[in-house]
Amino acid sequence: MSKIKLKSLKTPESDALTGNEWNEIYPRPQLRRDSFIPLNGEWDFCFAGEEMTKITVPFPPESEMSGIGECRGSELHYKRTFTPPEIPEGHRLILNLGATDQTAEVLINRVCAGRNRGGVLPSSVDITNLVRKGENEIHIIVYDDITDTTLPYGKQRKKRGGMWYTTVSGIWQSVWLEIVPIGHIRALKITPNERGARVELLGLPNYRGMATVTTPEGKAEYEISDSVCEIKLDNPRKWSPDDPYLYDLEIVCGEDKVSSYFAVRTVEIKEVNGVPRILLNGEPIFFHGLLDQGYYPEGIYTPVSPKSIENDILIAKSLGFNTLRKHIKVEHELFYYYCDKHGMIVFQDMVNNGKYSFLRDTALPTIGFKRRRDRRVRDKRRLQRAIFALTMEGTVNALYNHPCIVYWTIFNEGWGQIDSQGMYSLLCDLDKTRVIDTASGWFKGADSDVVSEHVYFKKIKDMKPCAKPIILSEFGGYSYKIPEHSANIYKTYGYGKFEDVEEYERAVLSLYSEQIIPQIKNGLCASILTQISDVEDETNGIMTYDRRVIKLSSDKMCEISRTLRAEIAKKQK
Repeated sequence: MSKIKLKSLKTPESDALTGNEWNEIYPRPQLRRDSFIPLNGEWDFCFAGEEMTKITVPFPPESEMSGIGECRGSELHYKRTFTPPEIPEGHRLILNLGATDQTAEVLINRVCAGRNRGGVLPSSVDITNLVRKGENEIHIIVYDDITDTTLPYGKQRKKRGGMWYTTVSGIWQSVWLEIVPIGHIRALKITPNERGARVELLGLPNYRGMATVTTPEGKAEYEISDSVCEIKLDNPRKWSPDDPYLYDLEIVCGEDKVSSYFAVRTVEIKEVNGVPRILLNGEPIFFHGLLDQGYYPEGIYTPVSPKSIENDILIAKSLGFNTLRKHIKVEHELFYYYCDKHGMIVFQDMVNNGKYSFLRDTALPTIGFKRRRDRRVRDKRRLQRAIFALTMEGTVNALYNHPCIVYWTIFNEGWGQIDSQGMYSLLCDLDKTRVIDTASGWFKGADSDVVSEHVYFKKIKDMKPCAKPIILSEFGGYSYKIPEHSANIYKTYGYGKFEDVEEYERAVLSLYSEQIIPQIKNGLCASILTQISDVEDETNGIMTYDRRVIKLSSDKMCEISRTLRAEIAKKQK
């Protein structure tokens, strides 16, 4: 850990906490049931070999909100008791874990019920046969070895600092119970199209039942046969940042009843006046975006309230942005729901594993050495490759239904990059409905749907039109530090430092007007500014880490947004 202790900061949502924020909302918005029994809150906790204390779930122990504030070991023990509800005959009791970093073992009344490995994806375990009437004990043991780079770790580092952040261990997403029929729907796969959506029910091969869709004209019913439902709508209302319309969906199969939603939208790449563009609902769109790390001062990976997630999205919208690049993190699913609801497009990164080298992955590419052969996988890296592929598949399965996601990023700046051609092929098989960016920044060579560049330390020069859409997937990163709202008062990290807000704002506006807007004619389709908020040492956010100060004027940034829209519209005529 860094020797410099970060200053305690409070986001606005912390001003009126009840302590029940993460129990008040269903954590899985696209597969909701009435039998929601939240288990967030106070648990008994200890690191291996220590005495039990108290922790607040779902906050990682390194965070202030957890009540612990540090990590003192790689083996973490969580315990609590619960009294199960009455389980009807022919039903099961399921324990759901949003995410636990890195490997979790679940024991019910001292008997192992299941295990999960990876740290970034949800898991579920059937505990019916292990519970008894009255009081029961849940014991979750989490093993987290941050030095094990074969597992996904994102931007965590044991010695945090600069662009690397505080580590996160243990449970960091919601824990809850639900009662389901034996033959329950385990997941939905919803694929939108220009007329409606195809809904596949996963779990059994021959589900039959009814799907009810709520439309502006009323309710419409569709038959489910062989676990598939084809929804076709008259005059469908298309989802977009300007009109993020969601159709409510209710599915009944036998004794199982779930609520969900879907949107009608299409994503494709086509030439418009001789220039490749990404089209949303058949129309070119400029993806005006921000890099979003998903870190918060009080809870690190987990904000004090789901409202904090929603407010970040609403602030970005109020400044004219229509896209967030979710950077090296798979978020709480509520993030994607709020993006669906408010019309915020998401470019979703896969979470890196493998070793990072500053010289190989950052320094040399920054000065122009941007080629690397990654197809040959040596024996010692085969496990890394297998785990990355498995995590990528799990990420797609977990997030597939969210219409806000239009774009996947496989590798970022070469971090853990391995067999990029094989990973591109695998992702194409997993999802044919979205754009794939194989190598964001550099180390090209494999197939990719786009040309993806990072530009920080030089001007964005004239881009040469090419056969693929051009994406500026990171740029800017200008630092304007406000000490009283900064986590590290001693160190500052960013690309170009500004001393006052007027100077900072002029630089950002100039970056758009002089360097971004002129490139649209050459095929630029997206620009992702670094970043939505300061994070720990980094002070290159458009708002402070505590979200108390927005550094840019809404009026001026919305004017930039209008100009970008006008420019992309001009190029299609």
